[in-house]
Amino acid sequence: MLPSAQKGLADAGGLAAEGRRERIWELSSNLHCSVIGTCLSSAELRQYFAKLKDPRAKTASEHEIHSLAVHGAGQRDLPGKLLNKMLDRRHESSIRRFSKAATLDEVRALWRDCLAKGDIPGAYWAVLTHPLTDRALVREAFGEVHMLSHLVGMSNRADIARLRELERDLGARDEKLTRQESRLQEMAQDRAALRRDVQQLQADLKRALAQNIVPAPVPDNVQALNKRLADEQAHAAALAERLAARDEALAVGAGRIVELERQVGALEQEVRALEAALPGAATAMHGMEPDADGPNLEGRRLLYVGGRPKQVEQVRALVERLGGVLLAHDGGVEETTALLPGLVSQADRAFLPVDCVSHLAASQVKRLCREAGKPFQPLRTASLASFAAALAGLAPGLPRAAE
Repeated sequence: MLPSAQKGLADAGGLAAEGRRERIWELSSNLHCSVIGTCLSSAELRQYFAKLKDPRAKTASEHEIHSLAVHGAGQRDLPGKLLNKMLDRRHESSIRRFSKAATLDEVRALWRDCLAKGDIPGAYWAVLTHPLTDRALVREAFGEVHMLSHLVGMSNRADIARLRELERDLGARDEKLTRQESRLQEMAQDRAALRRDVQQLQADLKRALAQNIVPAPVPDNVQALNKRLADEQAHAAALAERLAARDEALAVGAGRIVELERQVGALEQEVRALEAALPGAATAMHGMEPDADGPNLEGRRLLYVGGRPKQVEQVRALVERLGGVLLAHDGGVEETTALLPGLVSQADRAFLPVDCVSHLAASQVKRLCREAGKPFQPLRTASLASFAAALAGLAPGLPRAAE
């Protein structure tokens, strides 16, 4: 149910006429959950309760911290004022941007622009508290954030389902390998027993011939022993070939297991990085928040070569939200590769989604980065999750390109 916001109920001589922004306790209580979940991280909420000297700041669960903050948001006292101050300070740049809007249409246009770019936390707080925002715009903003939580949650559930499917495949392969190992051990024991039988037959034959025990008139015994020896040797050779084939199959299976485990690890890392990087995931419905906002890029310039146009825009929104600048090149589809040297010279690091970039562009970027002494990082896929995982692994001391 959409909130029946207090904002928009005032007439032209109310808050809008005063020209000041709303405080959090003046908003409808139905908005508090989405504001707290979307606009502040769990770490920031724990700092907030630590300032209030609340003993639950370190021990409460993520959901408890969220619920306590939602309750405090509706109080016009020290906790409410401190929470409002923290939101204003956290999203100061967005508030300044929205303060330049002189009409309701300009406020709505700014909100939709930020929504398209993925710059949601600061814009959500700025639009809800803007003095020109009416009830219809509040309902529109709340609805977009509400649906975003569903979309992000659905994406995470799909990734988790894929991880579980891989884990089931690994379990089945482990069981199959265990059965194969048992069978190989049995075959090895059979082969060893056959070798012992062959060696015993050979020893018996040599001893019989040396002692002249075999009667001269009955050479069939020697022929029978030789035939049995030849049969056993052929059988042993066949078993050896089968054992070698099993060993090879086991080695291939072990290599596949290693690859699957690597894929599982990469997917888990990408899911964690995506949950940490996407703002407001599953907050409006569940009161949850990612563990961290992601690395602070501090104005660094990242070059992204290849990818798909829609995903490149998602990557750009993520980089800008983390304080960086994205330089993009489509890998030679429409843009000429002659632009790559200039882009590499401006960038601090280059990223190449290996599943969506031409060989020519990838080779040229790698060569240019080596010549310039700049790092480049291949990405497993062109997905936002792969890029977020790569950002999460960046060292704080990432060098900047020369000005």
